[in-house]
Amino acid sequence: MRIFLFALALLSLVLTTLPLSAQQQEKAGWANLKKPVNVSFANSDTRFAQDQVPQVPLQDKWEAEAWKGEKIHTQLLVWASREVPQLRVSVSELKGKKGNRIPGDNITAGFVRYVITDEFGQGCGYRKPTDFDSSLVADLIDNATVTALASHTVQPIWLSIAVPHGTPAGAYKGTVTVHAGKPYKLRIAINVQERELPAPDQWAFDLDLWQHPAAIARVHGVPLWSSEHYARMRPYYNMLAAAGQKNITASIIDEPWNHQTYDDFPSLIKWTRKKDGTWSYDYSLFDEYVSFVMSCGITERINCYTMVPWKMSFTYFDEGAGKDTVFTGKAGTPAYNAFWGAFLRDFARHLKEKGWFAITSIAMDERPLADMQAVISLLKETDPDWKIALAGIYHPEIEQDIFDYSIASKWKFGEQVLQRRKADGMPSTFYTSCEEARPNGFTFSPPAEHTWIGWYAAAQGFTGYLRWAYNSWVENPAQDSRFRTWPAGDTYQVYPGPLTSIRFEKLVEGIQDFEKIRLLREEFTRTGNQIGLEKLDTILEAFELGELDSTSAATMVSSAKASLYQL
Repeated sequence: MRIFLFALALLSLVLTTLPLSAQQQEKAGWANLKKPVNVSFANSDTRFAQDQVPQVPLQDKWEAEAWKGEKIHTQLLVWASREVPQLRVSVSELKGKKGNRIPGDNITAGFVRYVITDEFGQGCGYRKPTDFDSSLVADLIDNATVTALASHTVQPIWLSIAVPHGTPAGAYKGTVTVHAGKPYKLRIAINVQERELPAPDQWAFDLDLWQHPAAIARVHGVPLWSSEHYARMRPYYNMLAAAGQKNITASIIDEPWNHQTYDDFPSLIKWTRKKDGTWSYDYSLFDEYVSFVMSCGITERINCYTMVPWKMSFTYFDEGAGKDTVFTGKAGTPAYNAFWGAFLRDFARHLKEKGWFAITSIAMDERPLADMQAVISLLKETDPDWKIALAGIYHPEIEQDIFDYSIASKWKFGEQVLQRRKADGMPSTFYTSCEEARPNGFTFSPPAEHTWIGWYAAAQGFTGYLRWAYNSWVENPAQDSRFRTWPAGDTYQVYPGPLTSIRFEKLVEGIQDFEKIRLLREEFTRTGNQIGLEKLDTILEAFELGELDSTSAATMVSSAKASLYQL
């Protein structure tokens, strides 16, 4: 980890100390600075360029509204025409009336780092770096306690306040001090409302960010599935659980996505064809991994990938031949049904013994309708109680057979279908991928688009959001977010460390807003507050995909938040 942080600091130092010509300084606004060091609060919906003077009014006070149990954030900016060798931040507790407190431990400040990004282009498909415009973009949030600021550069600081559950409602005030050669003291004023969010494990929002355990082993240099690997994985999964994650991503075959990721995606189950032609399955690693993830707080569902991978080939150990062998077969054929039928019956037996069968789905990702129909038929034949998950196109022909259905953002379920699914407790979410220019969570995406996603889910009646992937990292994720396929940042939302990102924090913000809307709607329905319900509907009317063509996500979310707080 020390090596990683040193490399990160070195890259940042190199990038920020490249000399600017006099013409470049003038263009970036540095020559016109009246003060050598400037400090100000700034909006959290903006990614500020590292080499340009921020065009923001100087603000030494941040005022915000919050529910009990909510995490809120803003940015501090420090920009200077001279070097600041040591830049650090200290915060005070927030004090309310009658001795009430929000402890200083609930307030965190992280230095926002810059990574290389590219542009949307045509979205999906293989790409060469030379064909796309690249730039540095603010995204990674570093928890280092001190940093250096080079001359003629900007250092954003991400400031978060987690309001404890049970905090008495009222006004709370405190300070944050930026130490940049001398102390710059800024004021914080938070109004905590009477309402309260539940803990993340009680959120209704169905969040499904796909996990990639092998990537963690690689970036930390530890053996796959070793005790060191599990120790490294825990903080990542704890952070994901704190965002309300519902699903465990479990691979039941090797390479469900046919080596699309930088790191391998090995199977958690070892398949063996014995000499007598029968099959045996070693579930020990699957059990170990699932139990581990559950111990981190992600317990609601297990999604097993996959019976229809991106390349129809399945590796198993052939005891007679003494080597790994690959079975290839099309879904629905007798050979395929025999190969999978034996496994499904044994896997169902094992899951029932573990008490996990009811929360397990056999999951598919963007697979053709004919293949899905063949898989559904086989699953029902082996055990009619099998649950099925699918992320892909909306197929009304199989909708009722899919328990956990996530459809691409351009699709909708239809009101009657959605209400029936929700009444039956069937997760009904949407996802974004490399196909959507917006809203999305690329490293160059406007931060508010991730918050917008929670509002869109609430407006359209979806139960949540899916995205691959939480941590399918590229080669050097903390330096360069580009990949050989797809726009930059598509493959991960957090950084090695674990370190969070502007994208991830804004996504959680949108989930919290979804929960607020849900709780208000439940309250207004329970109390017969028809006016409140109508106001909620009016607030949400704006959240349609087409609206983003003419109105920014930040404008839409800001306006909706203001209206929501009035309720």
